[in-house]
Amino acid sequence: MQTDIDPRNLIGRKAFDRNGTKIGTIDEVYLDDATGVPEWAAIRTGLFSRDAFVPLEPSELIEGTLHVPFDRTLIKDAPDFGVGRHLSPEQELQLYHHYGLDVAPPPSFPDRDFGQVAGQDEPQKGGPR
Repeated sequence: MQTDIDPRNLIGRKAFDRNGTKIGTIDEVYLDDATGVPEWAAIRTGLFSRDAFVPLEPSELIEGTLHVPFDRTLIKDAPDFGVGRHLSPEQELQLYHHYGLDVAPPPSFPDRDFGQVAGQDEPQKGGPR
């Protein structure tokens, strides 16, 4: 999805599944903690039903509506974490697995002591790592 879209402009827009069936209306947008890029949309799937989280990355915004490349049944069966709260990394991982999306492992760093300051034999205590 375009990353230059203001997430506030997504709220209230209609969302459709891969078959063109209406899923519901975007209730909230969740941003990536590190980048601030919109990552998930919570879609209200009905008047009295819960919100379903959908990934924004493989989705497309076309003529003001969000088109999600998944079947409505899969979307409605997504794990329910409630809206209005932060998604933990574990919850995001569950959602990625639910949608069958690959999740890149976190970057690995070479074996070295990040607390070591040049010219010191002992690593710094209590500093950022």
